Amino acid sequence: MSEQKEKRNSYHGFEQGPIRPPSEALSLLIRVTRNCPWNRCSFCPVYKHAKFSVRSVEHVKQDIDSVHRHVEALRETPRGSNRIRPTCVSEVTGNSLPGESQAFAAAFQWLFAGGMRSVFLQDADALVIKPANMMSILAHLKKRFPFVERITSYSRSTTIASRKDSDLEDMRNAGLNRIHIGLESGSDRILEMVNKGATEDKQIIAGLRVKRAGIELSEYVMPGLGGRDLSKIHALSTADALNEIDPDFIRMRTLAIPRHSPLFQEYKAGRFAKCTDRMVAEEILMFIERLEGITSVITSDHILNLFGDLEGTLPHDKERMIGMLRAYLAMGSEDQRLYQVGRRLGVFSCIGDMEDPHRLSTAEKAYRELGVTPDNVDEITDELMTRYI
Repeated sequence: MSEQKEKRNSYHGFEQGPIRPPSEALSLLIRVTRNCPWNRCSFCPVYKHAKFSVRSVEHVKQDIDSVHRHVEALRETPRGSNRIRPTCVSEVTGNSLPGESQAFAAAFQWLFAGGMRSVFLQDADALVIKPANMMSILAHLKKRFPFVERITSYSRSTTIASRKDSDLEDMRNAGLNRIHIGLESGSDRILEMVNKGATEDKQIIAGLRVKRAGIELSEYVMPGLGGRDLSKIHALSTADALNEIDPDFIRMRTLAIPRHSPLFQEYKAGRFAKCTDRMVAEEILMFIERLEGITSVITSDHILNLFGDLEGTLPHDKERMIGMLRAYLAMGSEDQRLYQVGRRLGVFSCIGDMEDPHRLSTAEKAYRELGVTPDNVDEITDELMTRYI
């Protein structure tokens, strides 16, 4: 749907999309586009049967105004009062516009849990809209919420690479100060294999362009994406690309293969050999060892990652992170399996949690009840991982 066509349509109320980065959990979510303009990545299950469309600037501004109205009403509520609840939103606003209950819920959470510090622009690539329209939305956000400290968005490398430096600089000056990009891999072979729609060169160009504009850059890396055959190439090529970009954040998202993703058919047919957790640990070790000359912060802020505490700032924490991975690889095979199961059940977040008697006992009980063996551990943990997708 074009922006011109939507302008002719009536406003159907406040909207929010289905996903956002874990680091934006406390952000206000403002939906600029619906779904994904590419939507062909074989590893991604999101949006696959949904049509992409761009919301009109006017409708996005109405969403912002709705949240602003609720925030102002909530601020006027006497401290300790329990009279304002999502179920009585009409009493707060004096009207019952479409989507007002969702707008109220968003305002309530943002005010009382998020501290109104950050805004995330949805969905998969908000920056695909015309730069002038993005500037208008950013200006309206700042007008309504001048105290906001951070405004962020997902974007694709191909979108960023097509933007002028001056456009990105203007967006930064208007308040956009962080962009999340799914690099996934630095290998052209792997990017083509998973139908990413980007090349290594395009990824590097886009990352450097964001940095040059003075905008914080989060690059997402997907350990395991190359499968068993291309694991080494994936680790080394991805590190090489990031060494050129030097992003502010490197965020890891270990590959999981949900049944409703296109990659699952390749996996089921035996054309994609998924790495075991041990192989992924070895791959991440190669990856971190290869990172040189950059000052990125590595984060592991997703339950899909085997090591929840594999975080640090380069180069200062590089050896510590390498030591954590080597410690896991040096563990006995049964302890490795126990940790895998405990981590995928949410009992463990790091290897150190195995020293907690209660956590260890809980994991051991689940391990026995699931009937874990060397032959089935990866099948069991794969199934457990799909719960988080």
